[in-house]
Amino acid sequence: MTDSQQVEASNKKLAAGLLAIFLGSLGIHKFVLGYSKPGLIMLLVTLLTCGFGASVMGVIGVIEGVIYLTKSPQEFQAQYLDATREWF
Repeated sequence: MTDSQQVEASNKKLAAGLLAIFLGSLGIHKFVLGYSKPGLIMLLVTLLTCGFGASVMGVIGVIEGVIYLTKSPQEFQAQYLDATREWF
């Protein structure tokens, strides 16, 4: 992995991790990673259940945020950017 790829992976990891923890129920972190379908699913579950599904999506977001932030940039790049692992 080149230095520019490592910096990009670190930036996306930090952005996705923090967005997942703080705004996880809206699925914004999925859009940052380029996963439109899972992001849209999370957003629609939150909106269409009038906020009741937000608690479930929020817990998923916090779990994913912690997972993202505990990965090394190389692991994050391999699992979420190269292999396109959409959930957890």
